[in-house]
Amino acid sequence: MLLTIDVGNTQTVLGVFDGAELIDLWRTRTDARMTADELALLFRGLLSEAPPLTGISACSTVPAVLRELRGMLTRFYSGVPSLIVEPGVRTGVPILTDNPKEVGSDRIMNTLAVHHLYRGPAVVVDFGTSTNFDVVSARGEFLGGALAPGIEISMDALAARGAQLRRVELAKPRSVIGKNTVEALQSGILYGFAGQVDGLVTLIRAELGEPTTVVATGGLAPLVLAESATIDVHEPYLTLIGLRLAYAKNVGPE
Repeated sequence: MLLTIDVGNTQTVLGVFDGAELIDLWRTRTDARMTADELALLFRGLLSEAPPLTGISACSTVPAVLRELRGMLTRFYSGVPSLIVEPGVRTGVPILTDNPKEVGSDRIMNTLAVHHLYRGPAVVVDFGTSTNFDVVSARGEFLGGALAPGIEISMDALAARGAQLRRVELAKPRSVIGKNTVEALQSGILYGFAGQVDGLVTLIRAELGEPTTVVATGGLAPLVLAESATIDVHEPYLTLIGLRLAYAKNVGPE
């Protein structure tokens, strides 16, 4: 059984694979202050009823957590083969950007997974703390992309900077034209982000000049799926799939 760990800025997602099948999943909040010992307690609690692990594959966009995660694996899981995806790890993904080392490991895992699953040119739209648009060539190369403020960051900024505005439930309003402040905020967030996705994807497709599969992932993707005209596929566990593939390339089948 392979444990995959995706540490994001807001949430940490853990998944257990039996071969290519994802058989269990947990989401927790990411806390950059957690120590290696606290991480071990959290993981052992979540995994208490899971089958014995034969491998671990992890990535992190939070440097403080990455340091403690490495320490946790060394101290508490020393007998389990493990992989932490970072610069220098073999992924099979050529990174065609000005500075490949600054590209987040989660974006590389998404590229690896989307090329494995869908082959041809693709755009990954990852709805997380930021909304990432990752462009993948027909040969599986990471070409670059676009980064935009995420849905929750935008809502927090509105609530913090608008004297009469507040956080609202992320839900579909009765109509695009909001009849009260809550519905107006919901409309702006939901349809505004769908429009942002469609606008950027349209520009990316035009620049690539060839048919492109658009794959949505990330915890907030379901909010936008029904309102977007350009998203083709929803793959909620794309990063975990990439971690499974990276483990197989570097350590071997779990």
